[in-house]
Amino acid sequence: VARVAPQVIANAAAYTAVDRAESEPQLARTVNAQSPGLLARAAAASGAWLLHFSTDYVFDGSGNEPRDEQHPVAPLSVYGRTKLEGEELIRASGCRHLILRTSWVHAARGQNFARTMLRLAAERDQLRVVDDQVGAPTGADLLADLSSHLLRVARTRPEVSGTYHACAAGHTSWCGYARHVIGWAADRGRPLRTTPAQVQPIATAEYPLPARRPLNSRLDTRKLCTTFDVGLPHWQTGVERMLAEMLDLPLAPPVAPGTATPIATPTR
Repeated sequence: VARVAPQVIANAAAYTAVDRAESEPQLARTVNAQSPGLLARAAAASGAWLLHFSTDYVFDGSGNEPRDEQHPVAPLSVYGRTKLEGEELIRASGCRHLILRTSWVHAARGQNFARTMLRLAAERDQLRVVDDQVGAPTGADLLADLSSHLLRVARTRPEVSGTYHACAAGHTSWCGYARHVIGWAADRGRPLRTTPAQVQPIATAEYPLPARRPLNSRLDTRKLCTTFDVGLPHWQTGVERMLAEMLDLPLAPPVAPGTATPIATPTR
């Protein structure tokens, strides 16, 4: 870092195998805490900005209201604890930073929740999906677009250094997410055996996993929107963009020639 002398260091690396982290806590800590801490110290020494992505898992998920940046943290898992430690090391370094806490990140490439639901919906007559965990599916393209805008602003406004919640608008459960994915694909001719009505809601307790998940992953994004003058799209918009790319299908309604579909939009 000292040799390159960058103006910005962006860290999107993370140990995200939430369940495996329970049996590999030191590896999770190395990736999620110690590595960001080293990058933060390098950023402080060189005067660079550090852009770092964190998670809703720093909260315990109690209650039903969106969490703002000042809400007390209380992670439930090794993953959440190591991500929180990474945040703390960044803040302690004194570097100029943008820590973006986000939730339920998706992208068209690789394995993802939507791809799994479509595969299972093509094989089975009924699906059972967790319905008591609530959050906002958030596209990687939205986060990339936001990051670019935030860094442009930060270059001339160093006072914006801090922690922000960054996710799509609205919220749903994993069950609601699955129903939307299946319904959207079926409406566009995807051959599926499961209909949205055949996606049955279940409780988290019926699907036990090694790591505890927060039930309430709602994040309050007002600080981000106000500070950086942006509007955030609804989660369904991002999921449909992902599905269109993943399945090589057009979005509906079609975008007029010469225009672009907004991802994150400045409000002025």
